[in-house]
Amino acid sequence: MHDTTALLVELGAVILGLGLVGRLAGRIGLSPIPLYLLAGLAFGHGGLIPLKASEEFTMVGAEIGVILLLLLLGLEYSASELVTSLKTQYPSGAVDFVLNATPGAVAALVLGWGPVGAVALAGVTWISSSGVIAKVMTDLGRLGNRETPVVLGVLVMEDLAMAVYLPLLTAMLAGVGLAGGSLALVIALGAVGLVLYLAIRHGRLISRAVSSDNPEMLLLVVLGLTVLVAGVAQQLQVSAAVGAFLVGIALSGEVAEGARKLLTPLRDLFAAVFFVFFGLSTNPADIPPVLLPAALLALITTFTKIGTGYYAARRAGIGSRGRWRAGGTLVARGEFSIVIAGLAVATEPRIGPVATAYVLILVIIGPLTARWTQPVAARIEARRGAGVGGTEAEPVAKSAPERRLGSHDDLTPEPAGEKHE
Repeated sequence: MHDTTALLVELGAVILGLGLVGRLAGRIGLSPIPLYLLAGLAFGHGGLIPLKASEEFTMVGAEIGVILLLLLLGLEYSASELVTSLKTQYPSGAVDFVLNATPGAVAALVLGWGPVGAVALAGVTWISSSGVIAKVMTDLGRLGNRETPVVLGVLVMEDLAMAVYLPLLTAMLAGVGLAGGSLALVIALGAVGLVLYLAIRHGRLISRAVSSDNPEMLLLVVLGLTVLVAGVAQQLQVSAAVGAFLVGIALSGEVAEGARKLLTPLRDLFAAVFFVFFGLSTNPADIPPVLLPAALLALITTFTKIGTGYYAARRAGIGSRGRWRAGGTLVARGEFSIVIAGLAVATEPRIGPVATAYVLILVIIGPLTARWTQPVAARIEARRGAGVGGTEAEPVAKSAPERRLGSHDDLTPEPAGEKHE
């Protein structure tokens, strides 16, 4: 078969298969991420039918998927929202980092992966899945609960921290040393600070320069600008994903909303390709030996995430029931854990199987903990004769700080909200 013909056949089969497994996941109420990963495992190296003709194209598509994931994430926030969250939520963000990054770092050191592996696995266990969490809160009807802004605040802090963490990890993976890593971190912090300043002071001017009444022109300009900035950021060892995230933050108002609508289908397609590519690059035979450590790590970080949510909700004055709900909601890991592992797998191949098994476990457990953590805690407290204190969560006003809950993981857009400036 001709190379081009084989490419088209394989690519068509992959995309069709993604659509079918996505529909299956929707019918059973599950995030499609585990199914995408399993599909990649089935057809990757060591799988049932390895895909060879489309491997290079899939690799490029995976890179675009990461860029679009971070761009759309940046479009969900305004610079003022990020600054406000940084001022009010930093104690919860610090607790989140210590409780959830530490188990991953310790596990990597115990497994003998060294400092680079420790930093990478720390990120895998640290960052919650904003896509799965958004979908779970929507499905459970909790968008108006008092604890919901607390959950979203923790997620915003994690997303903002990615702008610092990813350049540091990229520099370490490139082996540039302490001086080079420090330089990359300084560049990243300077870029984030500059973008936040320009977005707050001159956001309307930036958006007006990019704006276009023609959807085709808006799509080309925003996508072209994002890929260009991502490439420059990659060249500076800052991370292409961070560059895309900063472009999203810099845009606001009608431009951000229009770009979000145009780019969401592209993100859905290429993000699915990214998850499949990660599975393709992982040998299924490598997963059974790491199931036990991955399961232990998942168990530990389930409890640490619950503790994070409980602490953050308590700081906000939420009752006991809302605290447990907040903790259970934050458990799921997903898209960013895979992004981090995907960056690190070339330097530390052993992280791929562990991250795959870890995400597969927690992306399934996450919706269950969101639903059952508070009832289980109430029963335990009742058996102790204390009962669970606090009152039922009350709806909050629509003006409360919120993220646009477009799911990155189920890859189907939720109803759009306005992006606050």
